[in-house]
Amino acid sequence: MKLFLSFRPLGFVQSVLAVTVVVTSMGAQAQSIVVASTTSTEQSGLFSHLLPEFKKASGLDAKVVAVGTGQALDMGRRGDADVLFVHDQAAEEKIVAEGFAVKRYPVMYNDFVLIGPVLDPAKTKGRDIVEALRKISASNTSFISRGDKSGTHAAELRFWKLADMQDSKGTGYKECGCGMGPALNIASSAGAYVLADRGTWLNFRNRGDLAVLVEGDIRLFNQYGVMLVNPARHSHVKAVDGQKFVDWVVSAAGQAVIAAYKIGGEQVFFPNASK
Repeated sequence: MKLFLSFRPLGFVQSVLAVTVVVTSMGAQAQSIVVASTTSTEQSGLFSHLLPEFKKASGLDAKVVAVGTGQALDMGRRGDADVLFVHDQAAEEKIVAEGFAVKRYPVMYNDFVLIGPVLDPAKTKGRDIVEALRKISASNTSFISRGDKSGTHAAELRFWKLADMQDSKGTGYKECGCGMGPALNIASSAGAYVLADRGTWLNFRNRGDLAVLVEGDIRLFNQYGVMLVNPARHSHVKAVDGQKFVDWVVSAAGQAVIAAYKIGGEQVFFPNASK
């Protein structure tokens, strides 16, 4: 009996392997989406709680790029993300009107708080954010602004405008051009005031002598929205998988996961997709 052995040229084998690697890589890539979001959702710890549950429900990985809301929206305009999860409603409505995002859905809310030294040299403590900023300006005490076109920075600028102090914030006013965590670190080391979202503050450990001084003002309400980047503008957007994330995060299941996230027993975000 004759035994015949068939050999393939080495180049053929290498080609097959290369194609296999490419196909495998393409398949792996198709199983993930990019979510451009805010530093507040990432630094509060929400995504570490939320994304594993999304993967269980969908089988998809969501890779978060945490930047300021302005930068996240610009990522959407460039097509560098599939989904936007941000907190500046006016800017969100604008990007939808421009045609770079499909539709905005409300997801959840929390609130902003004014953080400052326990001794409160500007005497800001209370419920009125506008009056607090006027006192900070008048006393020239240190105030650290994000200065990064984030949702928090946009809110801060609105409050200065309401105080009629947009051009006279005091000599202690400094912009760091940084995320929420770094801004809080600077405020902690400098004994300065800073506007923060409550979620990041609850998860912040380097507090020094900082404390919440102003809270409860209805103007401190902080709404988050989610949007699919428009595939008609950027054909490479993973529209089907991105929409799965949008649909899940506003569904009863996703909303329940958001509500369940707590820090030290305190609920951090309040779902309101159905409101």
